[in-house]
Amino acid sequence: MKTIEILTELLRFKSITPNDDGAMNYISMLMDDFAITNIDEGGTKNLLLMRKFGDGEHLCFAGHIDVVPPGQGWESDPFEPVSKDGFIYARGAQDMKAGVAAFISACKDASKTKFNGTLSMIITSDEEGDGKYGTIKVLEYMKKQGILPDFALVAEPTCAQFGDTIKIGRRGSINGKIIVRGKQGHAAYPSKCINPVHQIAPLLAKIAGHDMDGGNEFFEPSKIVITDIRGGMEVVNVTPADIKIMFNVRNSNLTSLESVENYIKSVFAGLDFELNIAQTSKPYLSDKNSKIVRAISMAIEKHCTTIPHLSTTGGTSDARHLSEFGVSVVEFGVCNDRIHQINERVSIDEVKKLKAIFTDLIDSF
Repeated sequence: MKTIEILTELLRFKSITPNDDGAMNYISMLMDDFAITNIDEGGTKNLLLMRKFGDGEHLCFAGHIDVVPPGQGWESDPFEPVSKDGFIYARGAQDMKAGVAAFISACKDASKTKFNGTLSMIITSDEEGDGKYGTIKVLEYMKKQGILPDFALVAEPTCAQFGDTIKIGRRGSINGKIIVRGKQGHAAYPSKCINPVHQIAPLLAKIAGHDMDGGNEFFEPSKIVITDIRGGMEVVNVTPADIKIMFNVRNSNLTSLESVENYIKSVFAGLDFELNIAQTSKPYLSDKNSKIVRAISMAIEKHCTTIPHLSTTGGTSDARHLSEFGVSVVEFGVCNDRIHQINERVSIDEVKKLKAIFTDLIDSF
């Protein structure tokens, strides 16, 4: 079955997070020459497909079948793919059913290559949501079974111009809320109040835009970004009882949750304050000289007019989970100029080239 046919079928499933709408069953029937394991938990459907071709290394492809809601204003039904002017229009066309279709097709044809290891595919229905019961649950299962992959590729859309970007890492995300408590009172009698706004005023410069590290070759400095400040009752004659400050740090592997927590506590030492902080996603960075980076780079250069550069930009992806389990992982896929947008579309030529690149990647292991 051709890649574009697979993609067209996948796009017809209304797989809005975390519903797969039957897509997993379709993929399972298509890949009946692979061992099939369903790992469903917390309303999320996960599919693990594996096939051993020989005693070589274990290469895994990973992706998600779920999509964000389509929204209003489409020129056509977002779940009835339309082919026009060299593109296929549908929700999930770029993010990321094109990538899933390409690696399914490449793995289906793996027997035609010289691949002599183990191939696997991890597909989840909850990447666009919390992801609490998605790819990480499959990896936990694989670890228990002793079948974690050596290398992995997550087929997220990565490019501005097809072939120009391989992602070898992503920043993590740390969210925090500081509550500074004072004593409410009349604005005419400031000496009888403890105004938390006045207390934090000289401290803001120490946290707003503060760089927690100096960055490195692949990451910009991990910066504290204040996202919200509020307090008081929106009146002019009463000082606030407390003030709340919310912040976010998109952190590299040079900055940890503990280092941010310790810095904030040092800045606000001596005040009556409360800090709530959590790491919602962890950063990862794969070795730029690893086998998977070199192999995907060579495959891209063979089929594209651009030479890919290595990047860590963007939000989070399931690659972070693979990295956390010790898997050498990269991300590569089609262009991302219309992801999550109205009239999302993908280039048919890109999808065909992506399949060819994945086939060459498999062949190189």
